[in-house]
Amino acid sequence: MGYAYEELAKYFADTPLELFGVFRTQLENNRVYGGHMDKPTAKCGLIVALEGEADFLFDNGERYSLAPGKALMGGAGRHLEIVVGDQHFRYCLVHYLPTGHDGGADDERVRHISLLDAALDPDLLRLVDGIVQAASSPDYMGQLEKKALFYQIIAKLLQSERHGQNKDSYPVIEDAIQYIQTHFMDPITLPSLAERYKLKGKYFSHLFTKYTGTGPIDYLIHYRMNKAQEWLQTKQFSVSAVARSVGYSDPYYFSRLFKKYKGVAPSQVGLTGRELDR
Repeated sequence: MGYAYEELAKYFADTPLELFGVFRTQLENNRVYGGHMDKPTAKCGLIVALEGEADFLFDNGERYSLAPGKALMGGAGRHLEIVVGDQHFRYCLVHYLPTGHDGGADDERVRHISLLDAALDPDLLRLVDGIVQAASSPDYMGQLEKKALFYQIIAKLLQSERHGQNKDSYPVIEDAIQYIQTHFMDPITLPSLAERYKLKGKYFSHLFTKYTGTGPIDYLIHYRMNKAQEWLQTKQFSVSAVARSVGYSDPYYFSRLFKKYKGVAPSQVGLTGRELDR
């Protein structure tokens, strides 16, 4: 079982990555490919299955079956054997590593393997076609597009996994997220959110936390603090005005919350090091 989608999302959001080769590859049917049995993989791989079926066997123990609708990521420093089924296996492969990583196998994050559900819809196929084409471009604009498309593919895969693991609740929680983002300046409580969807507060909170990785009120506060930070950085608004704009009539309470969530007082947002030292 791979890392949870929220943990994977955090990893890809927080970790600078370097991309290497991008390949759209076809393996012949009823064949065993053992190129990495003696020499471990040097990089992580993002593999999106396009046609056929194949089993990926890591370190003679972990087995992952890939077919259209599945994607695999991670696996640096692992011994790998690929066993192809009765049809040829076609897939897209992107090699990546965290920036500055020396290629060693001591980092559990790069060794870890995650298998994801990935509906092979026209949007995903368009992204795959785009990254393959961009990878061939020798100029920096092409390399920038390659990286942008890589992150779009990751986001789409994780969103698909999130929906797949929350089939019954995701329309409700997606609507709740949209509601919070639209009405964040209004008084919002857990009971009022739960009532909106005719659910008990504890159950609604459980569904929301499972889907987003954080509780609904904590999500609301984080969203408010992010909005507040955006406005404070412009240096066009007072702390009191920003506090009111994100739903807090008491600027002192807002300031305490902001410092708790952002690690700095709102009055210090946007100041240079020299200004802070004064």
